[in-house]
Amino acid sequence: MTTEDARSTDPFARAEHSAAALRERAGADGFDAAVVLGSGWQAAADAIGPPELEVPLADLGGFTEPGVPGHAASVRYVKKGRRRILVYLGRVHMYEGHDPHAVVHGVRTAIAAGCRTVVLTNAAGGINAGYAVGDPVLISDHINLTGRSPLAGRLPPGVPSRFTDLTDAYSARLRAQARELDPSLAQGVYAGLPGPHFETPAEIRMLRAAGADLVGMSTVMEAIAARHLGAEVLGISIVSNPAAGLSDEPIDHHDVLAATGAAAARVGALLADLLSRL
Repeated sequence: MTTEDARSTDPFARAEHSAAALRERAGADGFDAAVVLGSGWQAAADAIGPPELEVPLADLGGFTEPGVPGHAASVRYVKKGRRRILVYLGRVHMYEGHDPHAVVHGVRTAIAAGCRTVVLTNAAGGINAGYAVGDPVLISDHINLTGRSPLAGRLPPGVPSRFTDLTDAYSARLRAQARELDPSLAQGVYAGLPGPHFETPAEIRMLRAAGADLVGMSTVMEAIAARHLGAEVLGISIVSNPAAGLSDEPIDHHDVLAATGAAAARVGALLADLLSRL
């Protein structure tokens, strides 16, 4: 089997190849942390800092380009003090027809390039009555209701055991550091569903009974993949709308983008401070 054939069947080899291309383009021997931005989070990228370089994902190989509004197909290289940060300006989702390996390729690439910290962001429906639209919420745990895992199926030899401990999936240490910078930050449990449709009121009642505070269509695959490779994960949602049945207003993706964009700069400034202290 040729190297190219191996990359076509081995998602970890594809990530190594993309990581090598990224290091070459950036002229860096490695990176320290990666941020994956969710729907409407562009202002956060600008608040994190000016890029040294912005690279189209198509130039790195192995990436599937995002096709959802609010997600751009590029990654920025940003320096924060001595820290070298990758900022993905979007992600792909399983509801676009992609398998879990495609969804987590950016995270695996970042870790292959040296990142030991991964920040995952998203826009989420608020289930917890204490949340207001625009509130940032630290993810303390998740409920994976997608029925999928990036660790299922055949894995190549040499990768860590697929039986990954998710007890501390979202780092208590990083959440504590974030709350030192902003004590007003709430914490909550994120429920990840397949989408792309929004949930029904009955489903939201079920999720609330199960202990969920937030609901969305991303993040859980990337968190699992990051923990599998030993990276520390910080998750942050911006409450973009009340979940189904909790408001008289219909849920619309354009409103989600607007609500998230209005709050993203604040969270980006917090991340800029936090990442520089890692």
